[in-house]
Formats: sequence, structure tokens, C-alpha cells
Amino acid sequence: MANFAVQAIRNLAVIAHGGAGKTSLIEAMLYDAGSTDRMGSIQDGTTVMDFEPEEIERKATLGTSAAFCQWKGSRLNIIDTPGLINFMEETHESLRAADGAVLLISPLSGVKAETEKVLGFANEFGIPVLAFMNKMDKESADFPKTIEGMEKAFGREIIPLQVPIGAGATFSGFVDLIEMKAYIYGNGKPRETEIPSEAAADVEKYRKKLVEKIAEADDNLLSIYLEGGEIKKEEIINGVKTGSITRSFIPVIVGSAVRNIGVDRLMDMVILTLPSPDEIVKVAPIKGKDPKTGHEAERPPDEKSPFSAYVFKTVADPFAGRLSFFRIYSGVLSSDSQVYNSSRGVKERIGQISYLMGKKHIPAQKLGPGEIGMVAKLKETFTGDTLCDEAQPIVFEKVKLMEPIISYAIASKGKGDEDKVSSGLHRILEEDATLNFHRDEETREMILSGMGQLHLEVALERLKRKFGADVEMKTPKIPYRETITGSTKVQGRYKKQSGGRGQYGDCWIEVRPLKRGSGFEFIDKIVGGAIPRNYIPAVEKGVADALHEGVLAGFPVVDVSVTLFDGSFHPVDSSEMAFKIAGSMAIKKAALEARPVLLEPIMKCTIVTPEEALGAVIGDLNAKRGKVQGMEQSGANQKITALVPMSEMLAYGNQLQSLTAGRGIYTMEFSHYEQMPPHLAQKVIAERQAERKEKEE
Repeated sequence: MANFAVQAIRNLAVIAHGGAGKTSLIEAMLYDAGSTDRMGSIQDGTTVMDFEPEEIERKATLGTSAAFCQWKGSRLNIIDTPGLINFMEETHESLRAADGAVLLISPLSGVKAETEKVLGFANEFGIPVLAFMNKMDKESADFPKTIEGMEKAFGREIIPLQVPIGAGATFSGFVDLIEMKAYIYGNGKPRETEIPSEAAADVEKYRKKLVEKIAEADDNLLSIYLEGGEIKKEEIINGVKTGSITRSFIPVIVGSAVRNIGVDRLMDMVILTLPSPDEIVKVAPIKGKDPKTGHEAERPPDEKSPFSAYVFKTVADPFAGRLSFFRIYSGVLSSDSQVYNSSRGVKERIGQISYLMGKKHIPAQKLGPGEIGMVAKLKETFTGDTLCDEAQPIVFEKVKLMEPIISYAIASKGKGDEDKVSSGLHRILEEDATLNFHRDEETREMILSGMGQLHLEVALERLKRKFGADVEMKTPKIPYRETITGSTKVQGRYKKQSGGRGQYGDCWIEVRPLKRGSGFEFIDKIVGGAIPRNYIPAVEKGVADALHEGVLAGFPVVDVSVTLFDGSFHPVDSSEMAFKIAGSMAIKKAALEARPVLLEPIMKCTIVTPEEALGAVIGDLNAKRGKVQGMEQSGANQKITALVPMSEMLAYGNQLQSLTAGRGIYTMEFSHYEQMPPHLAQKVIAERQAERKEKEE
């Protein structure tokens, strides 16, 4: 037998925007459930979940962590997720392992763009959400206004299960709308009391909304309700559970994580409103593909089913090796066993498996369906891989992550440390699939790309701490291109005589511009043997090689058609080398005559901003030479699509945060190349020429 019955397990991810109080809430949950003997503090760096030095320093969750507790006969497997936009793709990946989510809502700022994004991840996987309105003890906390904002932003019905008693400094508890009882908290413990008169109006309003919603879903209950009858407490509880799990509404409760108000009731509601692994499959079955046949396959969350699991996080540990966090969907996994990685077609030896309690690993002999665990030192397994029974394999679909949106050049601070930097970064990339590292052949720079400047800074801090490689970041060179805007015919003639056999190659070419994005085209129109057939590829090679370095600033030349139409040769002195040089001479001469221009990369950007910052964001895009392509409503926010030059977007993350008071988010991807304005092109050309001169000296 596995350790916990499937029916008693709840796998929940705690999600929200950065600073909403996710980690503090989990601290209170672990403390109330008896998993810890005290509540850790983010300010003191003593929380169970934020244990990495980079998290302690910044007082923010930067990576997924997991813990567990037992509450009233149920096992709660809790996944703490990042809320900062730079690290949100890790939240995306982690939700793959959850059956439900607790979404923290701020009664101060309301629904932020990040809130909508993480809810979108939950919707993608079809998992139910329980909303917890945290920080009700803060000044300006507004319960009714926040409920209205949620309904507007989420496009789903929001059903409060509690009404707060007081707000700000006077917040002390809540009225439970299911039980119709009031609770006041002291030292994390509730005390039942009379429903305060000042809360009566809201209690009546939201209780009516709750009962009506439950009645709507059941014809028998609706008849009772319409006839003025009373719907029983048990029927309301069943209706809340069904409505939440089928995602027909989002239930909301209130509290304060730091003051430990309502956290015990939150865990009660997790058990009621979020599904166990065997309940979630009724609305979102566990499906994959048989790698042998390509046919769809399902895996019931049962011990007797073939083993299957999904790896949702990887940690590169310089001492313990690669740590793989996994969620078991079916079957049982034992320590000291062998499994099959169906994503890569390899067998893996399983050593000691463990439960996770933040940075602590608690050994286990076996884990069953629905459980979350960790194993070290898998040789060829990475995030997104499926582990399964080799005799009955299955592959689960990987989470599709966003492409990196920002790049920086990096250089080793120590001489000769390039290999250490490269090997260390490849280890860091094992744990973060949203990072990309490569060496740019054009600029000869090491380029690190990620989801934002903070993302890259944290990655490099980890690189130094874990692998001893210290690097500096600098703005990367923009990959400009050159092209021509006119047509011309030129001769390239190479003749060299210095005693003995000489060198002779002569060609005439015509060049003309091509449509943007067409690349390079070479057309052979030699007739009558003006150039022997065996020398024509050499001309093409000479032209192509020369196009790697343009005449304006040394950037590659693109979107050019070259037609070879005439030439001459010497029966003794001609050679492939001579015609290659002649071709190179010809295209360089032609590029100068055909009105060369500089092209700059244009990015397609999607920006989500609060309505009140829309004007400022559009004004800033216009100042960046951006072209707004469209706008549409996105919940309570506006989504802008624009085309903007890459050179204007290198530091956009920080600028957008300033324009939107930290509430805006953006993504971008390469779109196309466009001609650069002459006055800006001249500046780039001058800088490039200065760099070349400096290198020559």
C-alpha cells in the first residue's frame, strides 16, 4: 500500500502576483497543521519555502518549492510558486503537478495583470481555484470592491463563502456563510460569536447569492428555493464542492496570513472545494500518448495502474547532483527501483525517493498515485519528462513555455574562466528551461537570454554561488543587417602575375534588392562558356562569403539577388581561388553603388497594462518608434500589440514597471527587419567604425 489514500490527498499550488503573501500563508498553514513549531518570517529569512540565498536577500519567491502537512485526515501537498513576472513560467510548469490552486487576491491593489496570468495557467490545465482574499488587516482593504473587480477581470462568477468582520486595523474574523456563524480570531484560534450588526447587510446579500447559485445547479433545490423553502446546510456544502470542482464559479474566503486569521478555515475549504486526484480526473482525465503507437492513453489514479509520473522541476545541485521533483499520476514508485523515461527513450535507476519540506528531504520507501516527491541523480531526466513503466509506456505532453524576451552579453571576470562559465550555465539551464545560452557567431559574444533583467541577474548569482563562475552583464550588440535599395551592374576582375603561374578571374554581376526576408539569391546566366562551369560555384562562394560583412558597418548583407551574366578566363592562370576573389570584389563594389542601407530588427510586443496607465504606455511606445497594431480588453486591463525596434526594448521591463506602478507585463518575439532611419543609422555606423579602429590599434 502507498502512504496515503488517493481520496485523502489534495495537491494545491498557491498562486498570485508577487508580494501577495503566498509564502506567509504557507508558513501559517504548516504551523496550524503542526508541521512546524513556529511561523517563519520573510523579513528574517526563516521561512520553510524561501530558502535559497537569492530569495532571502530579495524577500521574494524566485523558484518553486514544495511542502506537506496533514489536516483533519487529509494530506495537503503544497506547492509555493513565484509571482514575479520574470519567474512566472516556473509557476506555469508547476501547475502541471497540481489538482487545484489557492489564488491569493489583494483587497488593496485588486486584480493585477500577474493575477490574471496565473489564473490563465490554472484554466489551461482545467484545475479548480479557491480564492483567498489576504491582507484584510491592511488599511484600504475593500472587500465588496475587490469582489466586483474579480468578476470583471475573470469573467466567471465569484461566490463569497465568508464576509469579513471589520477591515484594516479592525479586521478580526469573518462570518461563515455556509454555517451562518461568526468567528473572531486571537493567536490564530477562532472563537464563535454573534454576527455583528455592521456586517448584517453584506451577510444577507452574499448569503442570498450563494444559495441562489447552489439552487440554480439542481432542479429539485431550485423548486424548493422558489417556493420559499430552506436549502439545508449539507445541500449547500455539496453544491459548493460540485460548483468549485466543475469550475462553474470561484469560491472566495478572507483572512490574514501574517496574523493567522482564517488560515485554519482555508485548509477546511481546500479539502471541500479542491479535488483529490481521483476527483479531478472526472473533469480533467489524465491523458497522454503511447510512444509506440501514438494513440491516446489514460492513467487512472490507482495503485494497480501502470506507473506514470511527470517531472515538474529540476534543481542543479553541485553536491547532490540533479534533483528531480515529480508528481505521480498512477501506480507506485519505490526506492531502489528502475523506471523508463519515455520522453527520451532511456531507463533510469531510482535511488532514494523523498518527500519535500522546503529544502529538507524526508526519505520514503514508496509513493503512490497523487503524491509528490523528489529523487536525486537521474542521469538523463529533465523538467517536462515522463517517467513510467517500460512495459506499458505513456508520454505526457510537456508544458509549452514562453520564449525568452531579453538578452544580455556576459563576460567572465576571470581570465581563462570561459569554460567554467559555459559548463556552469549549462547546469543552470537544466533547472530553468526559460533561460537560453549561446555564443553569437556574428559578434563572438556569450549571450544569455531570459524573461527579464532580474531573471538573468538571479541566474548569474546562482552560477557564482553554485559553480564559482563570476561574470559581468552588458548590453548585447544589436544584430543589425545591411541591404541594398538599388540595382547595378559591376565587374569583378582579379589578376595577379608574379613570375610563374599567375591568377586570373573575371566576372560581371548584376545585383538587385529582394523582398524583405528573402535572404540571398544567386542566378547563373553564363552562356557560351564565358566562364567555365567548374568556376561558377567559386564565384557564388566568393559573393556569399563577402555578404557576411557589409560595406556600411560590417553587418551581414541580406535580401539581395545576384545574377552572374558574363566574364572571362585564362586557360592557364584561372583557378577557383581567383574566381572566388573576383566574385568577392564584385559584390563589394556593387553594394557600394546600389544605395546600401542599414536594417534593424523589429520585435512584436504584447503589453498588458492597467486602464489608467494606457495613455502613458502608448505614449512611451510612440517615443520608441513603436507602431501600435491593436488594443483589446483583457479582463480589467488593456492588451496592446505593437511593433517596436529591438534597440528600444532592451531595458523595457524596468521602464514598464515604472509606467504602470509595477502592474504591467509584456512579452516580445522577433518579427522582421526594417530599414533604419538615416540619422540613427549614421550613429550606429560611426560607433561600429570606431570599434573597428580600436581593435586595429
